[in-house]
Amino acid sequence: MQKTLLKIKVTPRSSKNEVKEFSEGVLKIRLTSPPTNGKANEHLVKFLAEIFDIKKSDIKIVSGFKSREKLIEICSENIKFPNQKFK
Repeated sequence: MQKTLLKIKVTPRSSKNEVKEFSEGVLKIRLTSPPTNGKANEHLVKFLAEIFDIKKSDIKIVSGFKSREKLIEICSENIKFPNQKFK
C-alpha cells in the first residue's frame, strides 16, 4: 500500500470548490462549506477523493483538524493525479 503525505491549505466558504494552486510544497484548495462542526474537513476528504479518484476511506487527516493548514495521508495504490496545471 502506497502512502502519500500532502500539506494542504484550505480556504472555506469560497464561491466554488477548486484546487487553486500548488506552491512551496502546499496544495491550496477552496471549499464552499463552512469551517464549523467538521463540515469543511468532511467536504475536503470528499473533494480529494473525487480529485484523485480514490475512496474516501483511503484519506486521513493527520493534523490540522481545527486549522486551515492540514497534513493529509492518502493510502492507496491507485492515486490518479489530475491532468491539471496549477498556477
